[in-house]
Amino acid sequence: MKKVFLTLAALTMLAASAAAQDSPLWLRRNDISPDGKRIVFNYKGNLYVVPAEGGKAEQITSNPAYDTDPIWTPDGKHIVFASYREKSKDIYMVSAEGGVPRRITTHTGNETPKAVLDDGRILFTANIQQDVNYGDFPGNAQLYMVGQEGGMPERVTSLPVSEVSVNGKGQMLYEDYKGYEDPFRKHHTSSVTRDIWLYEPVTEGGLNVNPDGKFTKLSSFNGEDRDPIFAADGDTFYYISEADGTLNIYRSSISAPGTKKQLTFFKGNPVRYVSVSDNGIISFSYDGELYTMKEGTEPKKVDIRIVTDQIEAPVQPRTISSGATSLAVSPNGKEIAVVLRGDVYVTTVDHRTTKRITDTPQQERDVWFSKDGKTLYYASERNGHWGIWKTSLIDKDDKYFTYAVKMEESLLTKAGETCFQPQVSPDGESIAYLKDRTAVAVMDLKSGKERILLDRNVNYSYSDGDQSFAWSPDSRYILCNYQANGGWNNEDVAVIDVESGEVTDLTESGYSDGGFRWALGGKAMTWTSDKAGYRSHGSWGAERDIYIMFFDGKRYMEFLRDKEDREIADMMKTEKEEKKEKKDSVKAEKKTEELILDLENRKDRIVKLTRFSGRLGDHYLTQDGKKLYYMTRLEKGTDLCMLNLEDNSVKVVAKGVQGSIYPTSDDKYMFLLSRNGVSKISTANGSRENISFSGEYDYRPAGEREYIFEHAWKQVNEKFYVADIHGIDWEGYRETYRKFLPHIDNNFDFQEMLSELLGELNGSHTGARYQYRSGLNIASFGVIYDSEYTGDGLRIAEVLRGGTLYNADPEIKAGDIITAVDGVEIKAGTDWYSLFKQKGGKKLLITIKKDGKKAVDMYVEPGFTDQMLLYKRWVRQREEMVERLSGGKVGYVHVEGMDSESFRTVFSDLLGKYRTCEAVIVDTRHNGGGWLHDDLATLLDGEGYIRFEPRGQYIGTEPYNKWTKPSCVLIGEDNYSDACGFPYVYKTLGIGKLIGAPVPGTMTAVWWETQIDPTIVFGIPQVGAIAVKEGRYLENMQIEPDILVYNDPASVLRGEDKQLEAAVAEMMKTIENK
Repeated sequence: MKKVFLTLAALTMLAASAAAQDSPLWLRRNDISPDGKRIVFNYKGNLYVVPAEGGKAEQITSNPAYDTDPIWTPDGKHIVFASYREKSKDIYMVSAEGGVPRRITTHTGNETPKAVLDDGRILFTANIQQDVNYGDFPGNAQLYMVGQEGGMPERVTSLPVSEVSVNGKGQMLYEDYKGYEDPFRKHHTSSVTRDIWLYEPVTEGGLNVNPDGKFTKLSSFNGEDRDPIFAADGDTFYYISEADGTLNIYRSSISAPGTKKQLTFFKGNPVRYVSVSDNGIISFSYDGELYTMKEGTEPKKVDIRIVTDQIEAPVQPRTISSGATSLAVSPNGKEIAVVLRGDVYVTTVDHRTTKRITDTPQQERDVWFSKDGKTLYYASERNGHWGIWKTSLIDKDDKYFTYAVKMEESLLTKAGETCFQPQVSPDGESIAYLKDRTAVAVMDLKSGKERILLDRNVNYSYSDGDQSFAWSPDSRYILCNYQANGGWNNEDVAVIDVESGEVTDLTESGYSDGGFRWALGGKAMTWTSDKAGYRSHGSWGAERDIYIMFFDGKRYMEFLRDKEDREIADMMKTEKEEKKEKKDSVKAEKKTEELILDLENRKDRIVKLTRFSGRLGDHYLTQDGKKLYYMTRLEKGTDLCMLNLEDNSVKVVAKGVQGSIYPTSDDKYMFLLSRNGVSKISTANGSRENISFSGEYDYRPAGEREYIFEHAWKQVNEKFYVADIHGIDWEGYRETYRKFLPHIDNNFDFQEMLSELLGELNGSHTGARYQYRSGLNIASFGVIYDSEYTGDGLRIAEVLRGGTLYNADPEIKAGDIITAVDGVEIKAGTDWYSLFKQKGGKKLLITIKKDGKKAVDMYVEPGFTDQMLLYKRWVRQREEMVERLSGGKVGYVHVEGMDSESFRTVFSDLLGKYRTCEAVIVDTRHNGGGWLHDDLATLLDGEGYIRFEPRGQYIGTEPYNKWTKPSCVLIGEDNYSDACGFPYVYKTLGIGKLIGAPVPGTMTAVWWETQIDPTIVFGIPQVGAIAVKEGRYLENMQIEPDILVYNDPASVLRGEDKQLEAAVAEMMKTIENK
């Protein structure tokens, strides 16, 4: 039945795809021609042109690569667009009638066309290099201009510009970019939402954005105002705004920006991609379709018919031999089951033969063999729910899945329930699994009766797979992680008595315990804990150790014996005792010993097995208790080590491996699943053998996208941080966006559609990502080039400290000119990017003219990016500003991220470099978050209570490890996540003042979940932080500064920092008033 169902599903998708040719949806990135007669748009990664009145659309591009962002040239004869046909996103131009496009740009900086000027020059955004005088945070894209013939682009401005429109006078409307938020987030009002600005150049008709021009903020709504575009008169402009709760089209003018008129009144779905013709016809996309309208009339849908071939095959056979994400070992150790891209496969250990067990576009995971090895259990998400499924061998003579023909699949758990992570009990009579993500359930395999052993509210699941449990060898007990009573951040290990249901917290340590395994036949447990390891100075993270806890006093004493003790005990055995021991050993092999756990004295029977704490991975103690295998981070990566517990010697078994250990039932071997594949390791001597497999895989791209869509919707439905999902109609949005699936055949469009869906949540930390990798790079020499220079070569405006040329020759300085690379001269006006492409990390011969003298050759090895050099330069600039403005009385630190490394930098500077300063400015702007709010607040909230003065000499103040002097915190619209949480904590505790721009409320913890297609990732904000004082979530609660200061565009272009200047002034006033 399953194969029949899949075939019908495939036919349904094909039929929908065929119908889409007459009623296409997901028509986006549209632009109307200057004469208002034609509209160009993107559909399935190609460009089409359709009459504005509707009709048959003509396909303009047909390259397998993704084509997007089309814009008409002013004469209506050509279309400028972006394409990935040369791997990176570059700008091309093609005739409006079709033909072979011509490449315009060649950089790898993600070039995106934004406008075409009257003279034909193309405005585009790309992250290439900022201006030497630019004062804002580095890393955002800049605005460039290039002619239609290509050549060297001219930088227009380093200001981050999202959208732009230019009139005949050179006045520029632009949509600003204040900081990160998903571009398709909707319904939010905060400081980070986009605004519309007008730039008026000093000289009419010019387009060189500089601080001498005039900047005017035209929009005032505290939500989204976007996509401004001039009308033909050069005064009127149109834009989209969420002022009425939905993105609709509005009209305003630069002469009267306070006057606006709403033109469309859609509800539910947003208007996107507005353009306007010279005769006033407005084109836009709404609900996946194109519309036109003239002011004063109702919008009219453009009926479109597309005739084109279906490029994407419904089923694409492939061979898969890597990327296993789950593993199970058969009872006899002859087979292993793995999950590859969401399907279950079984392969022999001794041969490459591989059998596919499941064949679905949905996702399977968490495989487990039955006791007899003839049934496979696994979790599968079908029909919108995770369930436990099983596939069994039908023929009695079949012993192995690899060579079997007849198999039967069925659902074990009830339909509609969320169940995964199956584990069959060692006696084969029961199966345990997680229900509703955190409840531990056990089902009797004969009767089908289910019992809940651990309530779902005891633990919290942050990400699927973070909950653990394990059967005892006698099937009487289950170990599990335990977070009861607020222990999410420092969970324990508990044991459940399966018969009575009694739960005992075994560790109760207050530290983080996990990674548990039954050991020594169930008479002990091994686990990892960070209670003795070095902890991160700030934020999360600590080194761990492996411990063993004994549930049997006799076995504990036997384990503690040294070699001499064991030899003495053997010598004192009588012949009768030796015979009994052998007899008991034979019985033990035939029947599993029933365990009696002595839990009363368990904490007196704990031994730390590892001698040194470390960054540990999985571990396994052999059943005889003599060898401990564990993964730990050493010099160059994570290695598998073996600790001989008899002589305490340690050896590295395998280098560069990190993953999970799966021992065989006879304890002779263990299988290691890592990113490098599957290997088999002898527990006797540590010898290693790689396991090869190769399976047939039917890639169903459309079915896979449909599954990911439904999976994402359900994950949000079950894990969003508030159960009511902000009161929106989440089920309704599911239907709204699902209809687009048959009209999408690539991950660029799919990612955008998922982001539109997730954008309805009005939540931070969400949206989808398509992790496209071009594999290209541009060599980076650690210099900023002079954009004003027009001669041959590249003139250096600044050498970045620590960069390639800075280190290669300290005499190289501003004004020197790079004249050639690998013997190829750089001519004026030519596109030199091609000379640097794919040269990062390679030895290059550069020719450089220093001090205007004769050029010299030198070999250097350029890097791949200057981002960190530019960041350090930005920090140094602010340090120098503060020192100059305060006369050295005030210190400055920037918190790069809310993590341990950043905390150490802040700690070092505060209590070292700035020890003699009287106050400090803590800059948290442009910080993407992490988890550091409490550590940072504690560091700054010090108050001296003891001075140490031997014989009158002052040598220090207690607390030594805190800042005990005045401070203030700089904040901005680009503070995100925990960088929103920290300013709230700082202000609530009354430590000091917040200075700068308001911070959007984004204090939630996110799970970025990688999908069955690993290039697709989406986020769910799932742990909300409630402000105790206000009694509400910090999500969407804006943090207001005590002193409001904005960095205006002109001052930023001049290299100024008004917010920092205000902070210095405040600290100087505080010092004076002490």
